[in-house]
Amino acid sequence: MPPKLPLLFALLLFSLPLSAQQKGQYMPGQYGLNAGVFPSPGFTYANLTLNYDTGTINDANGAGHKLPVSLNEWVVENTFFYVLDGKVAGGNFGFSVVYPTLANASLDLSQAGIHGPTTMGPADLWLQPLNLGWHFKRADLWVGDAFMVPTGRYSPGANNNIGTGYFGNHAMTGLTVYLTKNKGTSANLFTDWEVHGPRQGTYNTYKTPGQAFTDEWGFGQILPLKKDLSVLLQAGVIGYDQWQVTADSGTFAVAGPQGTVVILPANRSPFYSGHAVGGQLSLILPKKNLAFFFKYEDEYKAYSSPIGNTLVFGGAWTLAIPKS
Repeated sequence: MPPKLPLLFALLLFSLPLSAQQKGQYMPGQYGLNAGVFPSPGFTYANLTLNYDTGTINDANGAGHKLPVSLNEWVVENTFFYVLDGKVAGGNFGFSVVYPTLANASLDLSQAGIHGPTTMGPADLWLQPLNLGWHFKRADLWVGDAFMVPTGRYSPGANNNIGTGYFGNHAMTGLTVYLTKNKGTSANLFTDWEVHGPRQGTYNTYKTPGQAFTDEWGFGQILPLKKDLSVLLQAGVIGYDQWQVTADSGTFAVAGPQGTVVILPANRSPFYSGHAVGGQLSLILPKKNLAFFFKYEDEYKAYSSPIGNTLVFGGAWTLAIPKS
């Protein structure tokens, strides 16, 4: 390929309606501190609002290029989680669903409303039927498997899509290691390996996005705000990394010169990645099974992908069964 073509290729991928995927199906920023903590038996509801803001796309060499307009994406997730009382393989078994998720752009930024703002609407359905969590003396660990079901609005070539338009399978783990005896200091790691199905594109093309791997990490410290430990403040450093790990397959269409359309093999697409670091504050009320959190992460490096910042806030409440 001529030297200037990879840059042109990357810009076409993101900025035109005939664009291709530039991020994973999983949106980083959802975990951080307490990544390995599995909910107690009973019913848990969590609300998470995530904002991703960018006005720059990095090419395959990591050089930034300003976009004609900024993207300010909002996602509001509602998670319903139920954990059974009893042991399975020495741990607790649970299942969850994330719906409705409201968004104003496609979660993988493949069609990101770059030509203008879009209205909020329901995004894809997240089903997580298999989850096992263990509580050890100095660590908490869980493993799970989830499916992204393309129920959100998707039309090939549209610039206001909210759904991704393809199925995804997500194998996940969460780990929290307590570095002190009183569990006040912790190291945390979340991982997600996603595998995708095909998505219909314009001009009878079909593309299967490459697999992606995401990690989210954090180091946190809990400070009691009351002597009876009924109110706790947690603060820490967090970050995430996301990489495309296998090539795309199939074909997709991009706009060519003088109004023409060019069909390209998807495996020519450059691999994307993004890396961020930031901080998290959490307010935990143990006696009420209630927690609130606020996170901010700034992407310091990205390749063949937008580069921006992520703001996340929300809370979770557990109705313990049996009562704790």
